[in-house]
Amino acid sequence: MDIKEKLRAAKRIVVKIGTNTLSTKDGKMALSRIYGFIEDIAELKNQGKEIIMITSGAVGFGAKKLNIPKPETIETKQACAAVGQAKLMHFYEDAFDKFNITVAQVLLTEDDFDYRSRYLSLKSALNELLSFGVIPIINQNDTVSVFKSKQTLKRSFGDNDKLSSLVMSGLSADVLVILTDVNGLYDDDPRQNENAKLIPVVKEITPEIEALGFDASNGGRGGMKTKIEAALVATHSGGCAVIANGSISKIVSRIFSDEQIGTIFLPSTNLNEKRRWIAYATSLSGAIVINEGAFQALRKNASLLPIGVIEVKNDFDKDDVVSILLENGDEIARGMVNYSSDDCRKLVGKHSDEIEKIIGHKNYDAIITRDNIIMT
Repeated sequence: MDIKEKLRAAKRIVVKIGTNTLSTKDGKMALSRIYGFIEDIAELKNQGKEIIMITSGAVGFGAKKLNIPKPETIETKQACAAVGQAKLMHFYEDAFDKFNITVAQVLLTEDDFDYRSRYLSLKSALNELLSFGVIPIINQNDTVSVFKSKQTLKRSFGDNDKLSSLVMSGLSADVLVILTDVNGLYDDDPRQNENAKLIPVVKEITPEIEALGFDASNGGRGGMKTKIEAALVATHSGGCAVIANGSISKIVSRIFSDEQIGTIFLPSTNLNEKRRWIAYATSLSGAIVINEGAFQALRKNASLLPIGVIEVKNDFDKDDVVSILLENGDEIARGMVNYSSDDCRKLVGKHSDEIEKIIGHKNYDAIITRDNIIMT
């Protein structure tokens, strides 16, 4: 099956629409463009496809409504998001209703992906909505989220590119479409180099491809860097990713036609659902530093035993996801731990047959079993 056949055969599709794609230059809703997206999405749905939308724009539209040229503080952004989200959903509901399509609002924070029970509950709810023929319209809950800053390590997606890839991965979708304000991935920043060339197909996301990421344009929070990261999650989940220019007429329909448009990222590794969650859908609770022997064992798909552990960093509970580090600080894997940080500290450098004697119980021989380890 060639690339275009794979896109046409897709059954479950996630479409992410960025702020600059939804807006005119003066910050108003780009009504004709948005109606074009909705018409294309309705057409795909009539073909029997399941659609999940990820939408940006709440903060920007709220700021326009409140006449705030550029919201600076977290509190102002949160207030703008509350106003703008209501406006955004009212518009989507009214527009899709003209095609007899029911939509649902889903607002998420990173906590909904960090904790496995909440993650599985979210996945079940979204699957149920899709079974009823509903299009979930998802946005980050900017009103309660804490935006990333230099001092903040977690608690915000930072942008909807990451959110779209986590939704795509969690729902095992076939294709992630990211609509933005450039034609796709270029071999250089097209805003700075008019001779930059579009890359139509990416077979593998290499360090050279990752280096082509650039910062967001005015109004957005992502940029090509976060879109490449989202494509990496999508392709490692067994699906395709497409980055394309949302200002192009009928762009969604054209992506799923015979036309070559945008940049298509081809599937690579297909991790199972639990391993995808460990790799991508969590914030790390702590870290375990290992010795060279343990590193070589992990490379051969072994479990992480206590004897290979040198140090335990931060506090975490059983079943939390932690980073696995070499002594020089390089991350080589992530995994879901079988023991709390307090127990792990007591077991550093010990043999597995000493576990029960040292901590009073023994759930596993390994600190992290091999099925719960993802090499990075």
